[in-house]
Amino acid sequence: MSNNIIQFSFDETGIENITNLKYGKNWPVVYILNGDKEAYIGETTNVYHRMKQHKSNTVRKTLNKINIIYDSEFNKSAVLDIESLLINYMSADQKYRLQNISSGISSQSDYYNRSNYLAKFDNIWNSLIKKGIADHDRIFLENLDVFKFSPYKTLTEDQYDTAIDIIKNILEYRLSHQKGTFIVNGNPGTGKSVLAVYLMKLLIESQQKANKFQYDENINYRLIFQLLSQYNGKLKVGLVIPMESLRKTLKNVFKQIDGLKANMVIGPSEVIKDKYDILIVDEAHRLRRRVNLMPGLYHTFDNVNQKLNIRDGDELDWIIARSQYQILFYDSSQSIKPSDVRKEKFQELINQVGTVQYTLMSQMRVQGGEYYISAIDKLLHNQIDNRIQPVSYDLKIYDDVEEMYRDIRIKDKEFELCRMVAGYAWAWSTKNVSLSQIKVQHLYDISINEYKYIWNTINKDWVNSSNAINEIGCIHTIQGYDLNYVGVIIGPELKYDRILKKIYIDKNHYYDMNGKKMIEDEEELFNYIINIYKVLLTRGIKGTYIYVCDDNLRDYFKKYIRS
Repeated sequence: MSNNIIQFSFDETGIENITNLKYGKNWPVVYILNGDKEAYIGETTNVYHRMKQHKSNTVRKTLNKINIIYDSEFNKSAVLDIESLLINYMSADQKYRLQNISSGISSQSDYYNRSNYLAKFDNIWNSLIKKGIADHDRIFLENLDVFKFSPYKTLTEDQYDTAIDIIKNILEYRLSHQKGTFIVNGNPGTGKSVLAVYLMKLLIESQQKANKFQYDENINYRLIFQLLSQYNGKLKVGLVIPMESLRKTLKNVFKQIDGLKANMVIGPSEVIKDKYDILIVDEAHRLRRRVNLMPGLYHTFDNVNQKLNIRDGDELDWIIARSQYQILFYDSSQSIKPSDVRKEKFQELINQVGTVQYTLMSQMRVQGGEYYISAIDKLLHNQIDNRIQPVSYDLKIYDDVEEMYRDIRIKDKEFELCRMVAGYAWAWSTKNVSLSQIKVQHLYDISINEYKYIWNTINKDWVNSSNAINEIGCIHTIQGYDLNYVGVIIGPELKYDRILKKIYIDKNHYYDMNGKKMIEDEEELFNYIINIYKVLLTRGIKGTYIYVCDDNLRDYFKKYIRS
């Protein structure tokens, strides 16, 4: 039997009618309770008994329909998986405000024939759309930021272990009156941002639940309640996002998630406004020091340092000064300019008493997996031996940049959220010029052979802007974001020496002035530029297309990537 969805009224009569359902009392099912504006999603092995429990819950009084999803092949692992998927998709769909809270801290292990059940979920979702329980198709929802950064996601095993251990350690430190720092390392796509948002939601949500005296039997919730009891139920938590573009995106996401607010997402200088128990910092490698800044930022730095009475402090110093505990999501290989806090300072912090370090390994973004991430790193560092052949991942290199652009446009029509990006190898001539003026005057920034392109015309949330497909994004507007396909232009600032058989930089073609000013060691600049391209080449979920300007470097890449 294939999966089915059957509906009952959420009243005494409807609940009693469930007893006539073959899978009503002793079989794993998933269910959706819904009213006009709200819904609740769950799973159970006895849906009849579970509905009687829900009926006695006053929170469910706004709901009037029961939708039971059943299948002769369902098992406990499958329904837990489908429940989690439904919560993620229905949260993003926003037809209903979900009454669900995130289920404590939980992880999803693989199980037998999981691919079969994921295929069944396609049919389930399409059936929900036909029944009017959902509005949007999955591809549309998967491209939304509220889906990608959803705090309802079930954690991978390493995310789960990290989250549990951080909370345990904070509780122990609090009981012994000790401050502490937690550094979560991870390559691009290992779910650092997802875990940061998840922890934020979990800590805020736990306070709301505890304050209503709705204590949960979940052992991990009890662990958090023990922590909350040390703060009289009031834990001051903030999510710090160093990059302005990503900060705007996450503020918009928080507006759409029940229990979260946009003002919970802050910039590093905003920590001065309050004292925090816990500060969670995503993209901590982009925290800044007072070097190579835009002119107006020097005053901000001096002002904050004066208020905190810190001499020559950086944004990491501010966060430590304004919080008891810091959770820093960090990747040293994504530090891209001299203004970033140096990795030596993070290393000093790691060596201090009270600092605990973690590493996330599971690849959550790129379908080419950790194999692809590692291969790109080896390629950029002249350490690769074999051709890159990722499974189920579209990777190719082009001899014609415009052909690559055409293919990205085709992919964007099919999947949406496909973009062109490039290294900072061309001057930004159109900066501060309106898009309408650019079009009228036929202005451009990037010239490759006979083709002309412009840089991104906005900085904040460029990825989701209306004209993004017609522009070339830079590192400052793309770091921290996911794309379905990415077309990467490797500019003439990166070259290949055929004789020495090594990649080198031509700094005369690197136009990020604040990215190279005051750098005397060319090896340091080389590392920053390589980090930039590692970020750009690991944005694509389904595929990465590459065009290389330097002929020798293109030939080097073509030895290891199909054209």
